[in-house]
Amino acid sequence: MATVLEIIQGLHQAAANAYDGSHDERFVQEGDVKSIGALSREEGCAITDSRVMDGFGIKIMGDMLQVNYQAEVKLKEVYANGFEEECERRINEIVKFLKKEFKSITGSTVKLTAEGEARCFVQNMSRVRTSLNATRSYKIGGMEEVLTVGVTPDTKLDASFKKFLDQGGFEKSK
Repeated sequence: MATVLEIIQGLHQAAANAYDGSHDERFVQEGDVKSIGALSREEGCAITDSRVMDGFGIKIMGDMLQVNYQAEVKLKEVYANGFEEECERRINEIVKFLKKEFKSITGSTVKLTAEGEARCFVQNMSRVRTSLNATRSYKIGGMEEVLTVGVTPDTKLDASFKKFLDQGGFEKSK
């Protein structure tokens, strides 16, 4: 069973191992090729083809993992049928990569349970291109001792500290 620190470090290292170029077999040693499977930049040649701008990042907030996917897409792709399902599929592929990479780094597995649906936010950059930001939250398994963000702990004041506070230092003016 991994500790909270090992889980956080493993997830961040797994996300860091997906840097641009880590998937191209021409630039890495044999056996170190990583394929995320969800990013459009993995297709084609990085030198001769026009670059596709996409990538992802993660945030850990309490016992929740937030996966953020950013991309530049053409407007006709946004209006195509199944665009939201495609965003969700890409985020699921990223999570699958994170789990696989986490296992290769730490030797243990991590359980990520989806919370809600993926949120896709699209903004126009021109008449042809748009900017896509998609996010989805996951509950991280094995982090029971970590408090959920927004939940206040139900702790009571120690009796001696409560006595100290009752003495008061600021008397009310009469």
